[in-house]
Amino acid sequence: MRNFAVESAGKVSHYDHIFITVCVLLTGAGLVTLYSASYAFADRWFGNKTHFLTRQIGLAAMGFLCFFVASRIKTALLKAAVMPLVLLSMILCGIPFVPGLGVTLNEATRWIKIGSYTFQPSEFVKITLPLYLAYIFDKKKDKLDDFRNSILPPILVTLIFVMLVYFQNDFSTAIFIAINSLAIFFVTGVRMRYFLCAFIMLIPVSTLLVMTKEHRLLRVMSFLHPEFDPQGAGFQVASSLLTIASGGLWGKGLGQGVRKIASVPEIHSDFIFASFAEESGFIGALLFLVCFFIFALQGYRIAFRTQNTFKRLLAFALVTSIISQTFMNLAVAAGAIPATGVPLPFFSAGGSSLLMT
Repeated sequence: MRNFAVESAGKVSHYDHIFITVCVLLTGAGLVTLYSASYAFADRWFGNKTHFLTRQIGLAAMGFLCFFVASRIKTALLKAAVMPLVLLSMILCGIPFVPGLGVTLNEATRWIKIGSYTFQPSEFVKITLPLYLAYIFDKKKDKLDDFRNSILPPILVTLIFVMLVYFQNDFSTAIFIAINSLAIFFVTGVRMRYFLCAFIMLIPVSTLLVMTKEHRLLRVMSFLHPEFDPQGAGFQVASSLLTIASGGLWGKGLGQGVRKIASVPEIHSDFIFASFAEESGFIGALLFLVCFFIFALQGYRIAFRTQNTFKRLLAFALVTSIISQTFMNLAVAAGAIPATGVPLPFFSAGGSSLLMT
């Protein structure tokens, strides 16, 4: 299988058509599922059944345009842009705190208002931070024993991004960014004792941060004891499980789901998989997993067949980010982990997520 982007004389000469096809299929399936899951909510609140769909289509088109442009960028230019992009990403993460520019919803200040659209800077971090880590570890690959000059700088940059996202009251995304960054450190070959120290610090700090916010603690309690607050913190996950189970083997058919209408709050967002499973059933859910398996397989083949360290680390990081986010979302929808605010790539309503994916 050819690499996704094989450079010849400074130009891209070949593409991995299987990888691109899977991306297109997932985007198309996501748009169809979003419309089916959101039309009742959109009609009720906005008076327009296609409110979410039209916005998502526009951002999907913009995303594919960026997809094409990115595939044409030479490696040298990409490396030169790393530090400006990191600085831009930090500035963007700070803008939501500026009165008049940031948008606060449910006590979370995560968005920037741009006309009639909102942009979530933490989604941009999911690209810029892996880009920085791939760049710095490529540069320092022969000096990984030098903690002060090779390991400490990426740790500090990672911590800055994690804290910026955390202070936006987005704990789940902050933890997600931290864990995916550790995956990059691991595949780079950083010594295991540093990971031991990281986990020793991460577990108590995470526990403390969970206990500082009532809604986080309620989610954990509802996960450990579903009967604790079945009509409150545990309602969404319990409803999601019932919706998934109601799909049976073959599902109720496209657009025929009924529990999406009122049973699962905001089902078009983080719990959109429940709507998909209700209408497509076990068979549809299985095909969904097969598509993401092919996406991961092709993505990692591209990564590990690339001899260039920078490209290998970047490809690994981005594929890992999308796959881990997918399974984190599915785990929440299936009640396997406490509820988080992590969207389902390609599917969930939210233009920032789809654009960056």
